[in-house]
Formats: sequence, C-alpha cells, structure tokens
Amino acid sequence: MQIDKQKIENFFNEYQGQEIAADIIELAQSLQEIQNIYLSATKEISTKLEILDDEFQARHKRNPIHQIQRRVKSPESILEKLSRKGYDLSTESAMENLNDIAGIRVICSYIDDIYTVKKLLSKQNDIEVIKEVDYIKAPKPNGYRSLHLVLRVPVFFSDRMEKVKVEVQIRTIAMDFWASLEHQLHYKVDGNISDDISQELKECAEIISSTDLRMQGIHNEVEKLTK
Repeated sequence: MQIDKQKIENFFNEYQGQEIAADIIELAQSLQEIQNIYLSATKEISTKLEILDDEFQARHKRNPIHQIQRRVKSPESILEKLSRKGYDLSTESAMENLNDIAGIRVICSYIDDIYTVKKLLSKQNDIEVIKEVDYIKAPKPNGYRSLHLVLRVPVFFSDRMEKVKVEVQIRTIAMDFWASLEHQLHYKVDGNISDDISQELKECAEIISSTDLRMQGIHNEVEKLTK
C-alpha cells in the first residue's frame, strides 16, 4: 500500500491547521511498516477461526461461521484517529492506544453461534481477551448490535515475537446487513442523518433483531427433530 501524501496533508490542514511536515511523512511510512505486523495478526486469528469452524462442522454437521472478513487501517486513518482522540502522533502511541488497527469481522448464521465462536476463540491458550463489549444484549442507541472483542495474539517472525491487538466483531448475517447499509447511508450524507431517518433505522434494527430471535427458535426446533 502506498502512502497517500495528499490525504495526509488534507488531514493536517483540517486537524492541525498547518502545512504538512517531512517528519509526518516519515511517521506515516513507519506506520505503513507496522501494517505487516497487524496483517499477520489477522491471519493468525483467521486461521484459528477456520480450524475451529472446520472442527465444529465435523462434530455437529454444520458451520457456525458464515464468513470471515479482515482489514488493517491505513496510515492516514491511524493518524486521523490518533489526532481526534488526542494521543501522541507516533508508532508507539498507535500500538498502545488504538485497539482497532487490525480488525476481523465474523459473520454467523444464528445468535447462539456468536457466543459459541467467542467461547471457542477465548479458550485458545495463546489468545488473551483484553476487552469485551456486548452490543447484542445492550444495543447502541441507534440500534446497532454486535459482539466486540479486543484480543491480543502472539505473532512469530524470523527474529522476534510480537503480541498484537486485534478487534474482532462477531454478528449474525442479519446484523451485518443492517450495519453495512446504515454505514453506507451515513457516509452518503456525511453523517447528517435526520431524526426521522434515524428512528426508521432503529425500528428496522428492532425488526431484524426480532427476526434473528425467531430464526434462532426455528433452528432450535429443527435441531431437536434431527437428534
């Protein structure tokens, strides 16, 4: 990934009100270098998830995981978030203070699968659960639902081992459908969603949550019939 110097300059003009400096370009380049560390961490966790999913399928004849997505923030996004949160603009500050430089999204079929995946992943001896926020049991005011975990996983390189933080979001297909479209709508109007539309989106989230619960119930009944 190449450094977008124009984006960095725009960022500093907006957040710092000054011309871009050479040392900031150098910082962005150092942030680009740590992207490989975070990308490797997402691969570690993705591989664990795939193995656990395969094992579950072999034992229970179905997969709890529908899809796995992963991403790593760009240097420009890291700089913007450090500035917005009031943290020092440095590689060390980014690695210490930001939990979502690396992210994995796990899409499940049913609500129970979310907690199954969380349990299986948390039981791994080399994974440390740093933080857990359950937006399914306590949704955000806008209706957003998902289970968020911040994990620390060891990544082994040729000359060292790094313990790296990765944010994992686990949600159902229905929750992901709502979250993706809600994000697109907010992006289209730069976050300026009217109260009426916000209320409609929240009502849609409630309907989708109700559907998730009904599908879980149907699944449970079918499971009883096949035992």
